[in-house]
Amino acid sequence: MEEVIEVYLRPYDSQNTVVCFEESNKQLVKETPTPLPMKPPGVETDKSGVNERYDYEYERNGTCNMFMFSEPLAGWRHVEVTERRTKKDYPKPMKYLVELK
Repeated sequence: MEEVIEVYLRPYDSQNTVVCFEESNKQLVKETPTPLPMKPPGVETDKSGVNERYDYEYERNGTCNMFMFSEPLAGWRHVEVTERRTKKDYPKPMKYLVELK
C-alpha cells in the first residue's frame, strides 16, 4: 500500500502520467413524498429558520454502473455511466483511455 501511495505523491510528469480508475454501482431512487416547505426565520422556528425537509421514502428506479478516470495532477476526469457492468461494458471506457493518450 505504501508503494502505491508513493506513486500518487510523485510530481507531475506529462510523459509518465498517473491515471486513477474507479468503478461503482449505484441505486437509482426517486423521491416520492412532497418535501415539507421551508419556513422563514421567526415563524414557529428559532432565529435561523428551517430548511426544506424530506421523508426517507423513495421509489426504486433500478441501478447503474459508473466508470471514472481521473488524472488529479493534470486536473481532468471522465465518467461513463452504463446500465450494468458486463464484459461488454467494461472495454468501452478502457478504449477511451487508450485512445486519449
